[in-house]
Amino acid sequence: MANQAIFHKKLLAGLRDTGLTLGQPKVLDYLGDHDGASQKEIATACHIEPASLTSILNRMEERGMVERRMLHGNRRSFYIFLTDRGRALQGSVQEMFDSLEEDTFHGISSEDRSAFLRVFYAIYQNLSEEKE
Repeated sequence: MANQAIFHKKLLAGLRDTGLTLGQPKVLDYLGDHDGASQKEIATACHIEPASLTSILNRMEERGMVERRMLHGNRRSFYIFLTDRGRALQGSVQEMFDSLEEDTFHGISSEDRSAFLRVFYAIYQNLSEEKE
């Protein structure tokens, strides 16, 4: 948890000039690869509660980063698309993620990095599984 807290602090400090708030960078990052995703898809992928995501998206829409659109006449589902401003901010987020990743693995061999990522992913899988 300490590593995550430090990461978030450095991420938001690096993005201070953008005005992004907690939760928004990971939504922008996800939409960078999944533009036009449903709110449910974003919530699942970003590990954000649906009610919290609604608040995040409302603020992002107010600031012109995203827009909600209906597809195929389905009035019950909205899909989230990046605006030009959102795409520009997503680029800043990507640059900051890349910089933090470089700092994170500074002085660590590629073999150790690969081993760490394998173990970290295995831990994630273990924690993600439903236990009976």
